[in-house]
Amino acid sequence: MTDNYDDAGGQRGYVYRACLVATLGGLLFGYDTAVISGGIGFLKQFFALNEWQEGWAASSALLGCVIGVSLAGLMSDRFGRRKALIVAAVCFLVSAIGTALPRTLTEFVVFRALGGVGVGIASMVSPMYIAEVSPARLRGRLVSVNQIAIASGMLVVYFVNYFIALGKPEAWNVNSGWRWMFGSEAVPCVIFLLLLFAVPESPRWLAGRGKHEQALAILRRIGGVRQAQREMEEIEQALAEEPVSLRQLLHPGMMKIVVIGVVLAVLQQVTGINVILYYAPKIFESLGAVADTAMLNTIVIGGSMVAFTVVAIGCVDRWGRRPLLLLASAGMAVCLFAFSGVAYLQKTGPWALLLILGYIASFSIAMGPVVWVVLSEIFPNRVRGRALSVATFFLWIANYLVSQTFPVLNDHPLLVKHFHHAFPFWVYGALCVLALFFVWRWIPETKGRTLEEIEQYWKRTNG
Repeated sequence: MTDNYDDAGGQRGYVYRACLVATLGGLLFGYDTAVISGGIGFLKQFFALNEWQEGWAASSALLGCVIGVSLAGLMSDRFGRRKALIVAAVCFLVSAIGTALPRTLTEFVVFRALGGVGVGIASMVSPMYIAEVSPARLRGRLVSVNQIAIASGMLVVYFVNYFIALGKPEAWNVNSGWRWMFGSEAVPCVIFLLLLFAVPESPRWLAGRGKHEQALAILRRIGGVRQAQREMEEIEQALAEEPVSLRQLLHPGMMKIVVIGVVLAVLQQVTGINVILYYAPKIFESLGAVADTAMLNTIVIGGSMVAFTVVAIGCVDRWGRRPLLLLASAGMAVCLFAFSGVAYLQKTGPWALLLILGYIASFSIAMGPVVWVVLSEIFPNRVRGRALSVATFFLWIANYLVSQTFPVLNDHPLLVKHFHHAFPFWVYGALCVLALFFVWRWIPETKGRTLEEIEQYWKRTNG
């Protein structure tokens, strides 16, 4: 039978279907966060925003993300991974409708933040769910598919934004075009919500709730009878140990793992990726590109992100996590320093786009997908939801700070006078160098290990 992983009967199709539905959370993550790139210029004109208000309109969703990840750990641990994703889908849907119909900036921000709550939940629960239903030898690849979904969501909305605005008078885009951009998200939201009712709950969560027969039945379909029995024994052994509270995450051995996860999550964001994804048209226009060209460049960026994330899937379980993260950090640093030189010299033409594409390629090879793989792997089973929630909480705080401050760092008259829009990219490049050192010093290789084996590794190194 072609669906078998092995002679014991693990079903490939069953695993892929469950993971595919979960990755739709990633697609909406990408769609919701990137829709602002096309609408922010028109929104700024419609509400007559200054630089700080522009940053607030763009980054308000990220405060919602912070709330979302604050709730996601406890929610997913108490009610299950699938129910948490259902809540995320509802938040996405209400936000899509609300951000299409605001009468004031405050109304827009409230609904935008609600969408951020959905993003925060999905950003944590989707990769965790995929990791918990995936066989060890496919886990890196399948969790990385979630990053493809995020990148695909961004690419799709870049196209949607472009075609909504294409050929329309600027006055129409300022009054109505941006509303259609935000409202378009309702369609994938409904699809995601309906499909979630057709996927199983995480077997590791079921086992933690004492539903051992249900968990074992799902594990048999995932990996076959023998593998299911072995994993079930490992899960029960891990769960039999003393439960860990949120306060106990601060104990020395556990705190080390949490701090490593938090720093890695923050470095993913402060190295500048969402500045490119949220403000790409603005960046290219500041270098002299016309509006249509700037939006087309954004589509090229989105396409390259999808393409190189696909490459990452083929490499993450073959090359390992550490080598890819080291390669990505170095590549991002080189491209950002070079781009800051182009911005400082005020050069237009293909070099700016090529350097941004080099940065996107480096990020997409590892810093995007592989960081999520590592974060979904390194925490012990019994506290994975809460620990991952802490790491993702700080990830979104970092994202908010970068997104809120970029318009000021890029457009402040004093900085523009001396640095010509180059200053923020020097900062992000230096943080890429910091990421390179951190990965080299602190990130272990997790390729090919079960989640329980990774937990035992931390016990040995902490012990």
